[in-house]
Amino acid sequence: MDITMNATDLGTTTLAVELEKILAAQRAAFNEEGPVSAETRIERIDRAIRQLLDYQDDLVEAMHADFGHRSCQQSKLMDVAAAVGPLQHAKKHLRKWMQPERRRTMFPLNLFGARSRIEYQPLGVVGIISPWNFPVNLAFAPLAQVLAAGNRAMIKPSEFTPATSEIMRQLISEAFAPEEICVITGGADVGQAFSALPFDHLVFTGATSIARHVMAAAAKNLVPVTLELGGKSPVIVGRSADPQMVCDRIMWGKITNAGQICLAPDYCLVPEEQLQEYVDGFRAAATRMLPTLLDNPDYTSVINERHYQRLQGYMADAVDKGATLVEINPAEEDFANQPARKIPPTLVLDATDDMLIMQEEIFGPLMPVKTYRQLGEAISYINSKPRPLGLYYFGDDAAEERAILDRTHSGGVTINDVLMHVAQEDLPFGGVGPSGMGAYHGFDGFKSFSHARSIYKQTKLDVASMTGMSPPFNAKTEKTIAQMLKG
Repeated sequence: MDITMNATDLGTTTLAVELEKILAAQRAAFNEEGPVSAETRIERIDRAIRQLLDYQDDLVEAMHADFGHRSCQQSKLMDVAAAVGPLQHAKKHLRKWMQPERRRTMFPLNLFGARSRIEYQPLGVVGIISPWNFPVNLAFAPLAQVLAAGNRAMIKPSEFTPATSEIMRQLISEAFAPEEICVITGGADVGQAFSALPFDHLVFTGATSIARHVMAAAAKNLVPVTLELGGKSPVIVGRSADPQMVCDRIMWGKITNAGQICLAPDYCLVPEEQLQEYVDGFRAAATRMLPTLLDNPDYTSVINERHYQRLQGYMADAVDKGATLVEINPAEEDFANQPARKIPPTLVLDATDDMLIMQEEIFGPLMPVKTYRQLGEAISYINSKPRPLGLYYFGDDAAEERAILDRTHSGGVTINDVLMHVAQEDLPFGGVGPSGMGAYHGFDGFKSFSHARSIYKQTKLDVASMTGMSPPFNAKTEKTIAQMLKG
């Protein structure tokens, strides 16, 4: 079988065998290559960058087709450019990252010339399972550090974006030997077989529910995993915040990609007495950005009918249980018989914990707005929920900011904005608890996809005898013990 072909039509047994052949070919090539020079790593990264630039219009067109409608500028900005950025960053810094790190050698061995260091060694073959919401960025961003660390890669993109996955397969197979990088397309059966392969490391970005299956499959081969998941990322709005700035930035994060972002603000906590001010402000902010919706090229569709019906179900359930919906539809358009699966940005007031919308990650343009009287109430509410991927605080109160940082847990934090910590390549990106495991981006990604190999070089002196560390034990032994116990 041509290992770059679509694997969907293979039987389960044949599929597993063929995927194992691909992995074996990559591992054999890795072992044959030996040490991977900085020049080789940079050249591979350059090829990936070139292909993304050459295929950028094809990728944008494919994403538009996969979503039913997706902003072309958004796709170019947040998928193509956001994929090139990490590759360029890795290219610029990988020589420094590759340098051995000197570590302290413990007493008394340090006194006699012994030395300790760490060298970062490539792991081998890394598997990448990427999601549909940012199909290009979330495949190539981890690939940047995978290549910088000197590894080979197998990529399984989402079956929900088949046109984009096919373009990715083409652009990779055109520039890379299958023993270097390979894209495997196909459905859930392919993903299941892929996650069961004995990789040297596996990266999965997607839903927590799927991550449990991925991690279980990887555990059978003791494959270490990096899980980039999601959760209900909260926003706390302090009384010291600028309301217009808050509304503009939160609504930007909620309508971008129609809220289909793992870090999208999932629900908002505002001071009780300011609720109406923020409801009006959110409406005004969304209207400024999107005066129309149905034919607006800047507003993205929900990815497929299943997710569209899921979001409709959340709204119906919330209304049935007493919530009030505030639909932001500036041009009063009729969404009943539209072909594009667009949903107007919608605020959900009076949301309670028995509602599905407060139990599940929303992943759409719906946002519950809840209130609090004292900051401690907001913190306690957040802490009563599973730990999220992101947390957002708006305000200029330093003590309040410190309290939120000290008393809550999340994968990352952005202060006075949303989403933006993920765009910082020098900050590790990852979750905590049910929102993820491990991290990548920049040097932290390089380390995730490398083995930090400990190396100790002993002196030529007979240290054991000189320090009384070998029998027969004597007064030197007692002196060494006394020195060690002093700290």
